[in-house]
Amino acid sequence: MRRYLRVVVLCLACGFCSLLYAFSQLAVSLEEGAGGGGGKPQAAAASWLAGGGRGAVRGAGTSTHPGRSDRCKDFSLCCWNTYWMLPSDVCGMNCFWEAAFRYSLKIQPVEKMHLAVVACGERLEETMTMLKSAIIFSIKPLQFHIFAEDQLHDSFKGRLESWSFLRTFNYTLYPITFPSENAAEWKKLFKPCASQRLFLPLILKEVDSLLYVDTDILFLRPVDDIWSLLKKFNSTQIAAMAPEHEEPRIGWYNRFARHPYYGKTGVNSGVMLMNMTRIRRKYFKNDMTSVRLRWGDILMPLLKKYKLNITWGDQDLLNIIFFHNPESLFVFPCQWNYRPDHCIYGSNCHEAEEEGIFILHGNRGVYHDDKQPAFRAVYEALRNCSFEDEDISSLWKSLELELQKTVHTYCGKIYKIFIKQLAKSIRDRYDRPPKER
Repeated sequence: MRRYLRVVVLCLACGFCSLLYAFSQLAVSLEEGAGGGGGKPQAAAASWLAGGGRGAVRGAGTSTHPGRSDRCKDFSLCCWNTYWMLPSDVCGMNCFWEAAFRYSLKIQPVEKMHLAVVACGERLEETMTMLKSAIIFSIKPLQFHIFAEDQLHDSFKGRLESWSFLRTFNYTLYPITFPSENAAEWKKLFKPCASQRLFLPLILKEVDSLLYVDTDILFLRPVDDIWSLLKKFNSTQIAAMAPEHEEPRIGWYNRFARHPYYGKTGVNSGVMLMNMTRIRRKYFKNDMTSVRLRWGDILMPLLKKYKLNITWGDQDLLNIIFFHNPESLFVFPCQWNYRPDHCIYGSNCHEAEEEGIFILHGNRGVYHDDKQPAFRAVYEALRNCSFEDEDISSLWKSLELELQKTVHTYCGKIYKIFIKQLAKSIRDRYDRPPKER
């Protein structure tokens, strides 16, 4: 009887080992068949982009572990073997468990947040400060899509390469491009590069969701938080923006606009969160034809109809589109796009008063003149801040001292809302031990 039991136990053990071996080989074959999915996102080119329209590409954000060999970078490359032996050049990880779990972990990639910006003229430093603010606080990795004039590409590349040690972001540089048959009209609309943002869904065809921001944006809390608003979209919503004004008495659209606009005071496009897959699929209602038009078909007819009536270029066109399709817009509070208009005549963004400013928008050049010293103080603090933990941890304290010098202005009188979220973001991200981050 004992002899039979021994035989049964031996057979079960052999069967178990064979099953594990088969599983490990299946994992390896599937992994190899996936083509090593660690490549950098490719920029899908719009039809009008000659030669594919690719700008210079540099990946600076793949997850690595300093001090470990390449074979140990994404788990060791050891495979199950019947002799329980690890090759000498493979790190000493338990091969049994690696073979069992390697594939299941590989098929769950970390989500990247896609952020786009359009930079022309003297906007290099401003754009770099915006990107720095995004990197400092964000948790998930970032993919930057930077549209810039050709003469700025080398400068962007040089600056971003110097940040590559952070390993928290990738970036792609693109030229400024418009549909060839109407390029001249789009270039002279409002500002030379401003209307580029209208074509992002057509250029970045492989990007599902995107956060577009102007160059004069500063993140005072993680990009992850505004990115999470995508999950709050209902089935009809394709984009999110903040109102242009909270107080109708000082609103521009409701007093001066000569075209349709969204809601009571219009929306501001400086911070625009987009589900680009939905944008590309949607057929939009309009006042030009009874037939609904897709995104790529509606832009030029709108420009031709309203070009003599619009003042703020692409933002006005977006207001017209969402006037006719209000069910498609998710409106987030003013603290996600806080501008001088929210405090220049007295505080009128109640959400910011309660929770602080989440995203600062220094439009009208207030980062570079003395008209709104509170805005300039925040910009200078982030521009001069390094990526050292100690420097970031002390950022809000030194900024508070500078903001106290601005209390002679309306915005300066409420300076605490400029540092409330900033201080919280720093505490959450940098004041905890490294293992808890």
